[in-house]
Amino acid sequence: MLERNHLRVIQAVDHHGSVTAAAKQLHLTQSALSHTMRKLELSAGTAIWLREGRRLRLTQAGEFLLDVANRLLPQLEHAEAKLRQFAEGERGTLRIGMECHPCYQWLLKIVSPFLAAWPDVDVDVKQKFQFGGLGALQDFEIDLLVTPDPFYRPGLVFEPVFDYEQVLVVPADHVLATREHVIAQDLRTETLLTYPVALDRLDVYTRFLNPAAVAPRSHKSIETTDIMLQMVAGGRGVAALPRWLAEEYCQKLPLVALRMGPQGVDKQIFLGSRESDGDTEYLQAFIRLARSFDLTDANGPV
Repeated sequence: MLERNHLRVIQAVDHHGSVTAAAKQLHLTQSALSHTMRKLELSAGTAIWLREGRRLRLTQAGEFLLDVANRLLPQLEHAEAKLRQFAEGERGTLRIGMECHPCYQWLLKIVSPFLAAWPDVDVDVKQKFQFGGLGALQDFEIDLLVTPDPFYRPGLVFEPVFDYEQVLVVPADHVLATREHVIAQDLRTETLLTYPVALDRLDVYTRFLNPAAVAPRSHKSIETTDIMLQMVAGGRGVAALPRWLAEEYCQKLPLVALRMGPQGVDKQIFLGSRESDGDTEYLQAFIRLARSFDLTDANGPV
């Protein structure tokens, strides 16, 4: 019979590639882990691992069980955490995944009043590079997904929480700085600075440059907003950011935010959650707070 312990062994051996390292992670002796592995293969009636030198490689049956383990173990851990919270009288932990780099600053503005209103709820934030957003939501690794690009699937709900305009940020002394708006062709001679996101998910490409068949002179990826805009202020390039974030930095640095195209590039941020969590009070309270938050008002909710 397949047991939870078997799934943990599958994960550990696959991650470490050796019985010794896997046994150390699971706090077992090497002989005890080897016995568990043999018992699992006997129970399954097929080989789970193949030995290649000192390393172990999963068979097709093993790959199947690894996929099961990766899907089920987070759900079991989530269920146990919830039960533990109920038993201890806690309300829980809200785990938020980010698929929007500049939204981290927005999230910080929301988290503070949320924690004040819900003193028994903790908040944990996972950046995109730590997980696959949609998969993490489906597999119970996170409870909310912050994304500008919702992907609707059965069992998931995406709610728009705020609208914003994507703008081009240039140095205050840039030749474009006096324009009311820029056009795609203006970027032919520019170095475009963006977050490390695939080009097919960058609005400055999909909504602005690609329709005009224009490419910037060069493109550089920068992880943090502060460094990116210091680079722009220093004349090292231009950047596309949400207007609310750009204008915040324009007050501190010699920068100008320009509309992209005569009509601008309008976007929305969504919060994704599981339908099954529709009655989780603190999660729904966070969504309501996010929807009511006024980014132009330092005091927060409207």
